[in-house]
Amino acid sequence: MISEMAKRVRDILSMFVLAIFSKVIGTKPYSRRSAPAEPESEANECLSWRLAVEANNMPGWSTVPLHCLSHVETYMMGGQYEQDVNYIVEQIESYVSQVVLKGDGCDAWILDIDDTCISNLFYYKDKNYGCDPFDPGGFVAWVMKGECPAIPAVLGLFTKLVEGGFKVFLLTGRDQQILAPATIANLHNQGFIGYHRVIFRNQSFKGKSAVVFKSEVRKQLVEEGYRIWGNVGDQWTDLQGECLGNRTFKIPNPMYCVP
Repeated sequence: MISEMAKRVRDILSMFVLAIFSKVIGTKPYSRRSAPAEPESEANECLSWRLAVEANNMPGWSTVPLHCLSHVETYMMGGQYEQDVNYIVEQIESYVSQVVLKGDGCDAWILDIDDTCISNLFYYKDKNYGCDPFDPGGFVAWVMKGECPAIPAVLGLFTKLVEGGFKVFLLTGRDQQILAPATIANLHNQGFIGYHRVIFRNQSFKGKSAVVFKSEVRKQLVEEGYRIWGNVGDQWTDLQGECLGNRTFKIPNPMYCVP
């Protein structure tokens, strides 16, 4: 009994001393003091930034934050981006398997081109994965080389769509007058053969936003009698506006934003 009382007295005294010590150093008992920012904290912040971008909670963002360069590089080059694209394509193919085509030649599917069908990753690698401001002249020079590799999962999807009887339209904001020949050659040498039509931005859409341009094209297709079963793009502006189709699917892209 006496020993138990002595133990309780010691415990009370210990708590009293701890409370006084905590008051002196400006903390509360059993609380953790805030640690200085570490690389892990920065990585978590960049992960949150990328999630906000992909969820379209930051529309119209211009460049990747410089402190997120390493994060975006790791995401794009380390396997997670490829895994994400593969997973999304699996969901698309699951949906495709449920579509019953009319068989009248009017069952359509729309695919964006840049960083949906073919990749500009090697170009953006030299632009610090989107940390550098967009360089229109540099991008045109890159496109003219015709060296964009196919995104494998999307190429597989494209093949299944064509073989399954869909009329596949490749819809791009690339300039028709300047970039059409190089783009078509690039698509062909990467295996994108059998599409119904490639639609470029022409002079009538010069100065208009991506949403306006692509909405007008989709609206025209619908007026021609096509049923748009699916629409796939890496930009939210590919998937906004009118006549979007029965389903839309977003391919991840944390390197740039097309307003």
